[in-house]
Parts: sequence; structure tokens; C-alpha cells
Amino acid sequence: MRSHFSRRSLIRGITAATTVATLATGLAACGGESDAATTTDAAGTVTVGRVSNGAAKQTELKVSEVKSLNAELPAAIRKSGTLRIGVGALPDGFPPLAYIGGDQKTLTGAEPDLGRLVAAVLGLKPQFSNATWENMFVGIDSGKYDAAFANITDTEERKKKYDFASYRKDNVGFEVLKKSTWNFDGNYENLAGRTVAVDNGTNQEKILLEWQTKLKKEGKTLTVKHYQSKNATYLALTGGRIDAYFAANPGVAYHITQTAKSPNPTRSAGTFSGAGATLQGLIAATTKKDSGLAKPFADAVNYLIEHGQYAKWLAAYNLSDESVAKSEVNPPGLPLTNS
Repeated sequence: MRSHFSRRSLIRGITAATTVATLATGLAACGGESDAATTTDAAGTVTVGRVSNGAAKQTELKVSEVKSLNAELPAAIRKSGTLRIGVGALPDGFPPLAYIGGDQKTLTGAEPDLGRLVAAVLGLKPQFSNATWENMFVGIDSGKYDAAFANITDTEERKKKYDFASYRKDNVGFEVLKKSTWNFDGNYENLAGRTVAVDNGTNQEKILLEWQTKLKKEGKTLTVKHYQSKNATYLALTGGRIDAYFAANPGVAYHITQTAKSPNPTRSAGTFSGAGATLQGLIAATTKKDSGLAKPFADAVNYLIEHGQYAKWLAAYNLSDESVAKSEVNPPGLPLTNS
């Protein structure tokens, strides 16, 4: 399997038109990093989906500091009162997860919003820096960032240097026209006789081609299509030339929100683990190994799960199908053979 960067696969799932509409070109001009403007909420509240350009339903959530969880933090961070969060969304961003919002300055998206929620539970002020994907990891390594919330997949290779607190499933998914009656239902055999588009060089292409091979051995067909651009793919979908588009699930969820009021609305026809059939891939908050932050993060996410803010956060971004029952510290990740 290719090196599994969910963020990179996701970028392929966003149309050029919607990307351009949501980005601030000034940040890209700053080179490898930029301090990200953030919004200020009243004490005890976090507003998710703010300035999201239609990617989310703006929702105000009540979140108060939990003293017992604040006490779990490393002394230096507890004393500073600040959680320094790196987000690897330069230069182009990746809606709905992390990008510059409609005000052309505020870092928004599901990932920084979860960072804000976790910080609130821990009694910390979030301080965001937007970097390139590579420089985000450099920032963690150097101690410039305490953590990253940036659609990072938990892998065994990365565990050599980092600790993880999981918070979302790492899924790929099928997008179909809303009027379609077809559903994946978790069974590759339901793809028999279908025509599905996928992007070249992605994790989901690898999975789809493996299914195509299995079906061929069973005497069944699966036609796989590749298109030059996102617009061409979606035109093929609306024109009935393909039955479904197989892509990173957050990108699918985002595009569904963008088509909701169009003449050809789309919907999800099911998801599948980006790690394959034998392991559920997971997205996780990422910290330097042995920093002492993974457990407080996991406990904060579990507090949000137990008290309902977690479900509302996902629902705001149309990502409820990626919910986890529990946040775990360093759960099994993609194995070394494909991470």
C-alpha cells in the first residue's frame, strides 16, 4: 500500500471551484507556516462550523473546563494555560476538515474545531499555527507544537515517534446520486455489474482494484473509471455514465453538502475502512512520543462523547458516519507493511 496520508487522498476529493472559494491566498504566500486567526467564544462555549462556507451547520456547544482532566496535563502546559496546535493545511486546505473560512482569515473545519473543544475541556486556550503537512510534523518534533489535529492516520510506523489519541474513523466512501437506490452495504459483491470512478494513485483506488480482481475471479465485472478532473467525475455521475464515485469519505461528505440544493443532489451509499477489511483505520490527535498528552486528550474526547458535544460536532460537518465509541491511546494502527 502507498504511504497512507489521508489528508493527501482527501485533497483529491475536492473540486477546484469549491477549494478556491474557501481559501485565503495570503496564507499560502507566507511559505511554510502561518499563525492562524481564530475566533473567540464566550467562556464555556465553543462554536463549531463558524465561517465554514456551507461545509458545516454552525453550532454553539456548551463546554466547560473539567478540573480533573486539567490535572492530568504535563505541568508546563498546565502552567502556560495554552495548547499549541499545528494544522497541516497549507497551501490549499482540505474542506471540510481544515481550511481558511469565508472571512478569508479564520482557520476553520472539523479538525481545528475539535482542537478547540478538547482545549476547552482541558481548561486551555488553543493557539493554532497553519503549516504545510511536512512542517506540521517538524513542529511536533521540535516542540514548537504540543499537538496536531489534522486528519492524521494512526500507523505503526508513526508510533515510533508519536503518541496518538483516536477520535474519528479513517474511512473511504461511495457517493451516488440521491435518487439512486444502490448501496454498498459493506459488501464488495454489491459492486458486481457497477461502474465506479476513482482517483488515480489513491488508497481507495488500491482497494477498488483489489475488489475488481476478486469479482473477476468470481466471473463478475466491476468497471473502474478514471477522469482528468473532479468536475469531469461529477459530470459523469450526474450524467449517469458512472454509478458511484469512490473517494475519501470526508470529501464525499463535503460534496454532498455542496450539492444539497442543486438539481442533482448526491448522498452517501456507504463507507469502508481506509485500512482495509481487517482493521478499522483511525484518525488521531498526534503528540510527540512520551509527551504525556495522549491520555489527557483521549480522556477529553471521551468526556465530549459522554456529554454529547462530540456527536454534535460530527453532525455539524456531516461526518456522523465516522464516529467512534471511545477514544483510545495508541490503538492498533496501520501495520508496518502498509503504513
